[in-house]
Amino acid sequence: MSVSVDAMSVEASASPENEPTEELRPHAEDAFAAELTALAAQDDRPRPARWKLSPWAVATYLLGGTLPDGTVITPKYVGPRRLVEVAVTTLATDRALLLLGVPGTAKTWVSEHLAAAVSGDSTLLVQGTAGTPEEAIRYGWNYAQLLANGPSRDALVPSPVMRAMAQGMTARVEELTRIPADVQDTLITILSEKTLPIPELGQEVQAVRGFNLIATANDRDRGVNDLSSALRRRFNTVVLPLPDSVEAEVDIVSRRVDQIGRSLDLPAVPEGVDEIRRVVTVFRELRDGITSDGRTKVKSPSGTLSTAEAISVITNGLALAAHFGDGVLRAGDVAAGILGAVVRDPAADRVIWQEYLEAVVRERHDWKDFYRACREVSA
Repeated sequence: MSVSVDAMSVEASASPENEPTEELRPHAEDAFAAELTALAAQDDRPRPARWKLSPWAVATYLLGGTLPDGTVITPKYVGPRRLVEVAVTTLATDRALLLLGVPGTAKTWVSEHLAAAVSGDSTLLVQGTAGTPEEAIRYGWNYAQLLANGPSRDALVPSPVMRAMAQGMTARVEELTRIPADVQDTLITILSEKTLPIPELGQEVQAVRGFNLIATANDRDRGVNDLSSALRRRFNTVVLPLPDSVEAEVDIVSRRVDQIGRSLDLPAVPEGVDEIRRVVTVFRELRDGITSDGRTKVKSPSGTLSTAEAISVITNGLALAAHFGDGVLRAGDVAAGILGAVVRDPAADRVIWQEYLEAVVRERHDWKDFYRACREVSA
């Protein structure tokens, strides 16, 4: 017996466009509502069932572009176009999408924007942790009603995945490999049979057209809770790479810091683009184990030194410049953040950082201020 869960739907709240909001980080569908509306108005291509946009428009929303009426769509992801196209078309099939990559490759960011563009709602989210219970993926119970009246529809508490199945929308599962293996496998029936049984009621929820699921997983977490082969077969895996050049990574960091900075009333990014380039260069060289000119090999520290960490260092530096400086991002504003990102193991990483400072940074004549600032906080 199938059961409808229309009553389980939750209306998304959104403030009127262009009206100031107190939300520190609006959901993607709210923050970029104007772009999504413009795309929908000019999107004359076929749309899968219950999709807000066509696959072409979803890809344009993520990668950016200019519409025929002159509307500029800002890039949400800077990377290979083909990867985005594969991810979008996967969601238009009956296979779920797994975004895989090292920390800081924008897996969560891409997941959120895909859900926002496809379903107009990125909030049907299960956050994976070591303590995520089966109920977070299937359903739970209102125990007051359960004890008073026994198992019933009114006592059922639907998970985000159940709601997405019933409404034909996109569900998201973050950090899938952090979820215990037995809980992970709850997804097998959902993804293969497109059905979620409710044995306590003798009922089931069947997914309607438009339903799909995006999961993210961290390359560095292999061996934590590896996916079973049965579950992995239910996903089409797209590996998100690190930015392939300094320029691409500087662009990503600048754009994201600018977005965060506007919400925090921080100085504009263009004033600190030189420091952004330095931070990105340091992270890439330590990450790759060789300097950008290919002449000097360096040791890599234990941390990931991801793009996301570079964004954090720059954002913190901008806050220092705004509140304790002249508003211009300088070497002294980012030095402490870099030290905290690089030196995770106080013994081994500190030696690696000191060697890099003396062998690489010190020799760059236009980096003297950066060298002095880093030496000061490293002392």
